[in-house]
Amino acid sequence: MDDSSDQITYRVAADELRAFIERYERLEAEKKDIADQQKEVMAEAKGRGYDTKALRKLVALRKKDPHVLSEEEAVLEVYKDALGM
Repeated sequence: MDDSSDQITYRVAADELRAFIERYERLEAEKKDIADQQKEVMAEAKGRGYDTKALRKLVALRKKDPHVLSEEEAVLEVYKDALGM
């Protein structure tokens, strides 16, 4: 291969690399925007008197498979009963 062929290969690789980096950076910016919006929602809920810790717990519970959640709750109840709670 001659030098011009090496330069073309390098240029193509550099352009592809730059494209990956820029896509990733755009996604990072979008992720930050979404996180900011989530904070705003929780701040609004808190302002309306809701317990944000409980809301976050509910969000986490809704993500779980209903069968898995049911099993976890059953085990928790058994443990609470054993501790007299």
